[in-house]
Formats: sequence, C-alpha cells, structure tokens
Amino acid sequence: VQLVESGGGLVQAGGSLRLSCAASGSTFSINAMGWFRQSPGKQRELVAAITSGGGTTYYADSVKGRFTISRDNAKNTMYLQMNSLRPEDTAVYYCNAKIGADSMDYWGKGTLVTVSS
Repeated sequence: VQLVESGGGLVQAGGSLRLSCAASGSTFSINAMGWFRQSPGKQRELVAAITSGGGTTYYADSVKGRFTISRDNAKNTMYLQMNSLRPEDTAVYYCNAKIGADSMDYWGKGTLVTVSS
C-alpha cells in the first residue's frame, strides 16, 4: 500500500485547508486510518483517526470542533478538513493506515501545513 498526502500549504490564522490521503495498491487490506502531525522539536502526535467503515472517529482535544476526518473508500481516499487554523497547528501532517490482520503501520511522506499569525 502506498499513501500520498496532498493539500498542505500556507494559510493565515483562522483559515481553512483540506488535506487528502490517496491510497493505492492493496487497498482492500486497509483498516483504520489516521492523521498524525509533527512540528520541529516535538514528537509525532495523533490528530484524528477513523475506522474502516468511517462510523467511528477520534480527535485530539486540541483539534476537536475544528477538524473533521472522513474517508471515501470507493476512492481510496481519506480527508482532513481543517478549519479555524491556529499557528500552533503548523506541522508536517502524515497519513497513517493500519494494514492487514496485524494492523501494520504504513505512512505517507507528509505534507507541510504552515499557519501564519
């Protein structure tokens, strides 16, 4: 499975961005998916996650009410709608997928989100 993120960029505080993660390869084996982020000097953190069918989602407290995760399994794509962005949301955002019976982690290469104040 290959994961490719897109949609990052520079935005002013209060603005919005929509990230996409396109999966290819053995997509039938993808289980839960999620978005992580990492800013300089900090550990990678889970931002949001979604189950295989999309029925259950999880959000970090820092993004609740501002970010929305979704997935379109027909298009093998996951999304992260980010609204009311803050400078502290600046980070590289990574797509993660749990693959197969062992839920092995697969990662995209990341997309940079920069929020200016």
